[in-house]
Order: sequence, then C-alpha cells, then structure tokens
Amino acid sequence: MTRVAMERKVLTENDRIAAGLRAQFARHGILSVNLISSPGAGKTSLLERTLERFGAGERVAVLTGDIQTDNDARRLARWGFPVRQITTGGACHLDARMVEQALADWDLASLDLLLIENVGNLVCPSSYDLGEAAKVVVLSVAEGDDKPLKYPAIFFKSELLVLNKVDLLPYVNFDLALACEYARRVHPQIEIIETSCTTGAGLDKWLEWLKARRAMVVAPSIILSEAKDPRS
Repeated sequence: MTRVAMERKVLTENDRIAAGLRAQFARHGILSVNLISSPGAGKTSLLERTLERFGAGERVAVLTGDIQTDNDARRLARWGFPVRQITTGGACHLDARMVEQALADWDLASLDLLLIENVGNLVCPSSYDLGEAAKVVVLSVAEGDDKPLKYPAIFFKSELLVLNKVDLLPYVNFDLALACEYARRVHPQIEIIETSCTTGAGLDKWLEWLKARRAMVVAPSIILSEAKDPRS
C-alpha cells in the first residue's frame, strides 16, 4: 500500500507540473509533441530528417532524453536549432519536472514547435504527462508487429503511430497490415503514417501532420487573444 500511495503522490505532482507546462505552451501558442518508442526505433533519425527540412527561420526546439550520454543532442544540434539533452541518470522516462527545468532559461515566446524525444521505452513514458499536446509512438518494422497488443497503454494514449523503417519490409518478418489492425484494436482513432528516414518515404505526411496540429494550437490562442482584446 505504501508503494502505491507513493506512486500516486509522484504522478499527482507530475500532473500538477505538466498542467503548468501545458498552460505555458498554450499561452505562447507552442505545439509540444512527445515522441516515444523502444530503443532503436528511429526517433532521433526521424527528428534529424524533420529538422533538415525546416528553414532556418523556423521557430523550433528539441529536448532529447537519454539515461546517459548527450549523443542524440549532438546529432541534432548540427541543424542549427536549439537542442538540449536531458540525462536522466537511470530513470527510464522523462517527467514533467525534468522538462520544466530544461526549459527554465529558454524564451518560450521565440518558439512555435517543441519536439520532445523521450527515453527509449514503451512502458514508463506512458504514465508521465509532459504537458504535451500529443504523444506520438514510433514503431519500426524491425520490431514485432504485435507490440500494440503487448504495450497497449502507450498506443492507447498516442494520437499518431509512426511506422518507421518501412524500407526494411522486404527483409524482415513484419506484417504491416496486422500491426495497423492491432494498433486500431487498442485505439480505433489513432492516425498512422508509414515512414523511412533512409528513402524519405512518408516524411511529407509527417510534416503535414505537424503543420495541421500546429494550426490547431494557434487557432485557440488567437481566439483567446481576441476575446481579451476590448477592441474586438
């Protein structure tokens, strides 16, 4: 019972901080996306291909989490956008306080998009709200096509499934249709995009998804601003 009570206390505090982050993101019109996957599914490669397609004037930043090393941050920094590594020192997930601390000295008014790369894990990150507008789960075809059934929580909580490394389909035993069926069995409304960071397949659809989600964040901010303006 003590362990359960402590877990509830931790999650309650996390949710409080996440709510504050979400309010800040909404106030500044920032779309925050939390990318989650098993290790090696290709989150960092997807972010590399995303950043390289953005123009120099894009107001985007990245937080990337790992148990050790700043390897991913160094990979992503070469595109010229603000990148910060969160090293968890053993924790298998990011939490809202880690994100809050990482953003403490950043000017949020200068951002439109915040991409958060979580620690490679399909279990622990599903329990922790980071204040994001959407969770995105990345599943590579080099993994099992039954992962949505094995790890249902993260697929249920994610708005988008990125099926990555589809260029490997001829060489692996992965049933793409079955993986989609399993994902929709867990979450009937989940959107699915098939991508390859090697060939570039599906990356335009991924960028279109980000653009559409960004528009959904900006529109309520404009409405709220107009409602507060006595001249409107």
